[in-house]
Amino acid sequence: MTDTRKPVWSWLIVLVVAALLTQTALNVVRPVTTYKLLDLGADPTVLGLITAAYAVVPLATALWFGRISDRVLDLRWLVAGGAGLLALGSVGLAVASNIPLVGLASALLGLGHLVFTIAGQASVARYAPADRMNTGFGWFTAAYSAGQLIGPLIGGFLLGTETGSAAEGRSAGIAIALWVGALLALAAAPMMLIRSAAGPGRGRLEVEQLGPETGEEPAETSGVPAGKATLVGVLRVRGVASHMLASLALLAMLDILTAFLPLVGEAAGVSPAEVGILLAVRAMASISSRVFLPRLSLRYSARALLLLSLYGSGLALILPPLVITHVWAVVPLLILGGFCLGLGQPLTMTLVSMSVPESWRGAALAVRLTGNRAGQVVMPLVAGLIAAPLGAAGAIWFTCGVLLLSGWEKSVRSDPPPSG
Repeated sequence: MTDTRKPVWSWLIVLVVAALLTQTALNVVRPVTTYKLLDLGADPTVLGLITAAYAVVPLATALWFGRISDRVLDLRWLVAGGAGLLALGSVGLAVASNIPLVGLASALLGLGHLVFTIAGQASVARYAPADRMNTGFGWFTAAYSAGQLIGPLIGGFLLGTETGSAAEGRSAGIAIALWVGALLALAAAPMMLIRSAAGPGRGRLEVEQLGPETGEEPAETSGVPAGKATLVGVLRVRGVASHMLASLALLAMLDILTAFLPLVGEAAGVSPAEVGILLAVRAMASISSRVFLPRLSLRYSARALLLLSLYGSGLALILPPLVITHVWAVVPLLILGGFCLGLGQPLTMTLVSMSVPESWRGAALAVRLTGNRAGQVVMPLVAGLIAAPLGAAGAIWFTCGVLLLSGWEKSVRSDPPPSG
């Protein structure tokens, strides 16, 4: 008889390939959108508004989609739908002729990313064994980091090396890059129609005790009711709000770097191709940390690794805007900051998943994404206002401050003791 408790990972391979395609598309499109807005005459405040528009619709719909992911039997269709929306948003950006249309297309792009991410995370939470959940989330988010590496390189290559007034003729390159992003996202949809074996969902007996990876006790033994998951109910679970703050800060830094580093580079005379390489360096470092996360989790607690992620990235990313023209200085800082950033997201996914009852996990991950999207609305708006008097570097420095604040909050709070 086959041991049904052994994980079957073919579903994860398909999911990771789809994630690589969609996130490559997303990270071709989002930095290029900054250059399109510059061509349309946008200033840093407008850039902050458009970056926030990316998260407005997801902010209102994340919990709803999370509940759907808990109920739907076949998550492949939800993942494929997210990829299709990403493609549609990229097409909208390619054909948009003014700033409001760019904002609408960005909102659609954000919705596609939300749907894909919720369905993908729910797949990992549903099918990965409890003691291998960090591995599943690690590989899923490593695909995101790989897309964050490849996408800016493609976009930078298509836009070229000209800056300032010499770059007035790059509109054609911007349009081509956005269409390339649309095609990459569209290619991910049929990937999910491949019939792949998926491991059986875990029964409650399989999650009664956690390993040293999480350092959290299961919610079922913490007095959490196992009824319908609500926003308030999930947030009241001990530790969840803190994990969400950390996740919000980490994701905000990725967004701010993607949107504002091209602006820093443009002001300093650094070409789109060079900025693309710098963003790829950051992403490569994040890939390495996510690949090594399962091994690191065996030696260090999730709390220690999350503190390293928050403090390390918050401190390392203060200086790159000041030394962006000096490759020897900016590359090591982006490597260090990227490595630390890469650790945090899969850790917060695991910590949130393991803090709530199993039947709440899709909704809890969606609540986490709701917090992320709230941060993606508020943080760029505030960062854009700060960037107006201080320059684009001010937006990055502000986000570093939020990372350090989240690290301090984690340091002083009392987490639930490990079970067993």
